[in-house]
Amino acid sequence: MSSTTSVRGAAARSLLFAPLLAAALALGTLGAPPSSPGTARATTTENSTAAGPVTIRTQPIAVSWSTRQLAVRIAAAQKGDPYRWGAAGPSAFDCSGLVYYVYKTRIGRYIPRTADAQRRASIWLAKSSKQAGDLIFFMSGGRAYHVGIYAGSGRIWHAPRPGQRVQLSTIWTSAYVVGRVR
Repeated sequence: MSSTTSVRGAAARSLLFAPLLAAALALGTLGAPPSSPGTARATTTENSTAAGPVTIRTQPIAVSWSTRQLAVRIAAAQKGDPYRWGAAGPSAFDCSGLVYYVYKTRIGRYIPRTADAQRRASIWLAKSSKQAGDLIFFMSGGRAYHVGIYAGSGRIWHAPRPGQRVQLSTIWTSAYVVGRVR
């Protein structure tokens, strides 16, 4: 057998596998949530029989369990610090300022400054999937008006309002959504 024949045979075999690979990629990405922010596009070769480009959705990378545990410890260390509107630490906080201080200033993860912007930048989770270190966003009219860091057992660390201090409180309403810092 000549080397030309073996090269042609390999090329023919790879053309046979291209549609199968494209189909496998398409089937493997059907379960990806539509809200996943990252996408990658894989295109097929001119000679393949696939219908068109395949879109592969990537999952955002969330903070690890140990990072979320650290976030809870950092938030707990702020217990008793006063509420001050617009403050983001280190000695006074508003609700989103506490979250910003814990995740951005101390841990180094990107998170916006306001509660609703933090909600939009988070990975959304089912309430049943919340874990310590996740963010609890209290909602009204489709917007987050308050945020706290979930401590577990139905409680959050938060800076409640003027005249109060950073404290551990029981979640007081069912009108909340859960987010995880990316």
